[in-house]
Amino acid sequence: MGHTYSNLLVHIVFSTKERINFLYKGMRPELFSYICGIAKNIDCYISKIGGVEDHIHILVKIPPNISASDVVMKLKANSSKWIHEKYPTLHDFAWQPGFSCFSVSESAKANVQRYIELQEEHHKRIPLGHELKMFYEKNKIL
Repeated sequence: MGHTYSNLLVHIVFSTKERINFLYKGMRPELFSYICGIAKNIDCYISKIGGVEDHIHILVKIPPNISASDVVMKLKANSSKWIHEKYPTLHDFAWQPGFSCFSVSESAKANVQRYIELQEEHHKRIPLGHELKMFYEKNKIL
């Protein structure tokens, strides 16, 4: 086989440093659009992005020549720079160093997109820590 074919869908979750509520509702649409642009520049395609005040979820298709860690590093570094330039009063803003990453099959893509779309409603009932624990258990990480 002379060509490389892939469909690497990854659900990425990362939060603000110390889970501080930096991601104001009014800034999120522009931030999410900016993050989509960063992804496009590294040949990734974000099919859904969403989040709340202290964390974001991204469903992204990544090419086989870049690791999920490199994708997250680029998204976080460039979006952090943008936030500092666009919102100078958020001088304490930072992303937490780590992230969570889960593989997603094409057959589960629509469900994950819907889940990300409903983040605000979801987090009225379930805090991030509990949500991540459920993901870890479901994905046999814990």
